[in-house]
Amino acid sequence: MKKSLLNKTLRPQIIFAFIVFVLSVPSYFLLVDWIWIKELDENNELIAQRIENKFNSQLINDEKLVESIQFWNEIQSVGKIHTLTKPLQKDSTYTIRRQNPYLSKKSIDRFRGLITNIEINKQPFTLTVETNVEETEETVAYIAIVTLLFFLILVIGFWILNRRLSVKIWKPFRNTLTQLKNFNLNNQVPIELEPSNTLEFEELNEALRKLIDQNIAAYTIQKEFTENASHELQTPLAIIKNKLDLLLQKETVTERQYQIIEEINRALTRITRINKNLLLLAKIENHQFNDNTTINISHLIQQCLEQFDEHARNKTITFKTSITPDIIIEGNKPLIEMLLNNLMLNAVRHNLQNGTITVSLTKNMLQVSNSGNAELNSSTLFKRFAKTSNETAGTGLGLAIIQQICNRHHWKVQYAFENNFHQFTIQFND
Repeated sequence: MKKSLLNKTLRPQIIFAFIVFVLSVPSYFLLVDWIWIKELDENNELIAQRIENKFNSQLINDEKLVESIQFWNEIQSVGKIHTLTKPLQKDSTYTIRRQNPYLSKKSIDRFRGLITNIEINKQPFTLTVETNVEETEETVAYIAIVTLLFFLILVIGFWILNRRLSVKIWKPFRNTLTQLKNFNLNNQVPIELEPSNTLEFEELNEALRKLIDQNIAAYTIQKEFTENASHELQTPLAIIKNKLDLLLQKETVTERQYQIIEEINRALTRITRINKNLLLLAKIENHQFNDNTTINISHLIQQCLEQFDEHARNKTITFKTSITPDIIIEGNKPLIEMLLNNLMLNAVRHNLQNGTITVSLTKNMLQVSNSGNAELNSSTLFKRFAKTSNETAGTGLGLAIIQQICNRHHWKVQYAFENNFHQFTIQFND
């Protein structure tokens, strides 16, 4: 399924934005958690300083100090004071998960702790301060929801803007495309491309103008050559053939001279057919057969079989047919008649003595099969002058003409060799 250029560019952008969004959630979590931990460490240091200053400002004597510290440790869960004989070399921080003492229900919370040295009444103590860390998951979840909301707004906004802008920006391109679709080389009329203020589109239009002008000129030259060749070559060939016929009728010739004249006659006949077929191929390739009509191909096949009936009887060839009646197709009638004649002529000419020709026609397919001994080279079968046998009567252009006619009608021609039968199948358009 083909997609528009807008969808091809918008989809990768949306996927990239979604990947960035997904990666941003853990990034938010780590960043927020790092900021909170950093702030809590600073807060714990301030608490430790405040506790130390509070005790020292009370001017408690040493006897009551022990009682005061014990009482402090019993009522205070934020900071615990411990007697220390040797001061710590440096402060230490830690994170621990445990039951929150202020909650009666079971709740395992995260705490950030600080163990530091303090001095009360010039005596060294250690102070352990623990502060509950607010759950970052909830904060990050809220941030993710808000980010997702803005992400959706951006995606929808990009989609709407791109669609609206594409209509305006790509309008010259679509006009150019419409002109190209409607362009017919046979009319030889240059297309009128709408000017654009977009540099790339204007460069495209200029390149198309040059290309079309060159194609029209080349087509005109080729068409003139084809028409000239059709007249100029056929006339002298016909004159030579007539002169040879007169020579045989009026002049006394030896048997050897007669044989030579007959060989020349056969060669001229072959040259005439080759010239005619080459001119036909050129006309098909130049799209000089543009007229399409509604054709009853079932009727045409029946007529073609009647024309080749006598030729087939000379080789005692049997026809087997399975033709669906009143199959209607759209196409150029002269070309389709030539297609059927070439298929049938090929089947008769390259058949075996006492052979069989099978013709099958359905709504979507025409198949012509004939008896044979060996498979043909399918890689060169439809090429010009590719002889399929030692038969000298043919020009080597029949199958090439069949393929060109099929191409002109957008049909597909295939060859297969099954059960000692050469099968040529033409698939019509659905």
